[in-house]
Amino acid sequence: MGDPVRRDLRPRDQRGDELTPEAAPEAIKAVPVRHPGRWVAAAVVLAFAAQLAYSVATNPRFHWDVVGDFLFDRRILDGLRLTLELTVVAMAVGIVLGVLLAVMRLSPNPLVAGFSVLYIWFFRGTPVLVQLLFWNFIYVLYPTISLGVPFGPDVVHASANALITPFVAAILGLGLNQAAYQAEIVRAGVLSVDEGQTDAAHALGMTRLQTMRRVVLPQALRVIIPPTGNEVISMLKTSSLVSVIAFPELLYSAQLIYAVNFKQIPLLIVVCIWYLLATTLLSIGQYYLERRIGRGKASQPPPTPWQRLRRGLAIRHARVPAPEGR
Repeated sequence: MGDPVRRDLRPRDQRGDELTPEAAPEAIKAVPVRHPGRWVAAAVVLAFAAQLAYSVATNPRFHWDVVGDFLFDRRILDGLRLTLELTVVAMAVGIVLGVLLAVMRLSPNPLVAGFSVLYIWFFRGTPVLVQLLFWNFIYVLYPTISLGVPFGPDVVHASANALITPFVAAILGLGLNQAAYQAEIVRAGVLSVDEGQTDAAHALGMTRLQTMRRVVLPQALRVIIPPTGNEVISMLKTSSLVSVIAFPELLYSAQLIYAVNFKQIPLLIVVCIWYLLATTLLSIGQYYLERRIGRGKASQPPPTPWQRLRRGLAIRHARVPAPEGR
């Protein structure tokens, strides 16, 4: 066979004559579109932000010296530590119990599914503050808490006041309430997995529990992780409600201090600074965790904040080169 016919891709003019390098068109220089409205809006926002920052920095009633004195106070740092511990333990309880409740709600057993529905209905329908107060005063209903055989002899019993400390009451109030919301998050993630995955696992001989643990839940993590990260941040801030039961977390520690020196605003600013710092770190961790979980998808992962900053500051001029002759 002969050589295949090759197409002549050399640039030509309208009459079909070949263009010489001297006659080739010059590179096209693209001129970016101007957006004067954006610059005006940016100037207005910048002026407003500068005025607000100046007002906050120069207002003597903020008492920034007092803020600096108590920002790293030992009592404040101890309260911050207890807040973080409370957040971690309550979220652990909420996640574990939430997964269990989600699996129970999806169960074909009507009694098991009904119990899960009743639990979620009750704990989502009552305020978390009321639940905290309820657990703090549980000794009124049950002065002695006993464990043993149902309708039989007690094996272990203890005083409710000694067993349900403010920390335990805070864990019960926050953790059990979070479990109701976490159950719905996990259920949504499980339902997002294609039913064919479950059918294939059952065809391979897997039990319902094995299918849930090895096939469904790992794929549902992409849907579960983002709202769970938001719940962690929300739990960190919601933990301030336990100040009503005299648990010395961050807010209550600040309240004890300004109850003596009457510097309410500076101490509340200290609390806000630590909450903002903690939530910022959690948000960054959530962002990179979502990027890691989302690997393998068809779409590219979103750029990191540092990449967005560099892209926004970069000035690029697009050029379209002229076709080269071969």
